[in-house]
Amino acid sequence: MRFSGKTVIVTGSGSGIGAVTARRFAAEGANAVIADIDFSAAERVAASIPGSLALEVDVTSRKSLGAMVRAVDTRFGGTDVLINNAATCSDASFLQIAPEEVERDLAVGLMGPFFASQEIVPGMIERGGGVILNVGSVNGLSYFGNEAYSAAKAGLLSLTRSIAIQYGRNNIRCNAVAPGTVATEYWDHRRELDPLVFEKAAQWYPLGRIGEPADVADALLFLASDAAAWITGVVLPVDGGLLSGNLAMARAVAPERSEPSGDA
Repeated sequence: MRFSGKTVIVTGSGSGIGAVTARRFAAEGANAVIADIDFSAAERVAASIPGSLALEVDVTSRKSLGAMVRAVDTRFGGTDVLINNAATCSDASFLQIAPEEVERDLAVGLMGPFFASQEIVPGMIERGGGVILNVGSVNGLSYFGNEAYSAAKAGLLSLTRSIAIQYGRNNIRCNAVAPGTVATEYWDHRRELDPLVFEKAAQWYPLGRIGEPADVADALLFLASDAAAWITGVVLPVDGGLLSGNLAMARAVAPERSEPSGDA
C-alpha cells in the first residue's frame, strides 16, 4: 500500500471531498486524521475508518491548528501529508456580499492553509520532508462567479508555489489541485431549487459530466505518492477539461464547421 505507516491530515474532512479523500488514504494504509470544525461530522467519518483520529479544528485559529499538530504528534509521531481542503463559499453577488462574508471566505480558504502550513512545516523539516497539498478550484484560474471564494483560491495557488520553492530543499513538496464542479453536499440546496443543475452544468464539460469526490481524491493520492516525487509547485486541474476551452462558444462562432464524428 502506498501510504503504509504514513500520517495524513485532511482539513474539512467531515464531508464531501475531504471525507472521501481521508477514506482513500486510509485504504492505502495511512493513519487518517479527520479535522473539521464540525466535530460530530468528523466523528462520523472517523467511525468508518479504523484507527483514524477525529479532531475539532477551526482553521481560522492559529491556536486551534497548533493544538491539531500537537495532537497528531502525540498520537502518530508526526505528519507526513497535510491536505488543506477546508473552504467556505458565499453565494451573494459582488455588490451585495457583506464584509464578514468576504472575510470568512478568505479566512477559511486562504489564511487557514497559510496558518496550517506554518504549523506543519517545522515538524516536516525535522522529519526530513513531507507533502502539503492544497485543494484549490478552477475559480482560482478563471472566472466562474463567487468573487471572494475565487480570490481565496487564487491566493491559495500562489501560496502553493511559495511553499514549494522555499522548502523544496527540505524535501517538502507542495502542489495543488483545481477541481471543477464536484457533486458534494454543498450542492444540496441548489439541487432542491433546480434538480437539473448538474445536468445543465455538465454541458460545459468536455467529458460530459461533473466530477465526483473520488476524482479529486485520486489526484491527491497521486500527488502525495512517491510517483510524484519530482513534482512540486504545480496546479493540477481536475475539471473534466473545463479550463481547456469552450465548445459551446466555438460552435456559436463557427456554426458551419461539421461536428467531429469520432472516427479516426
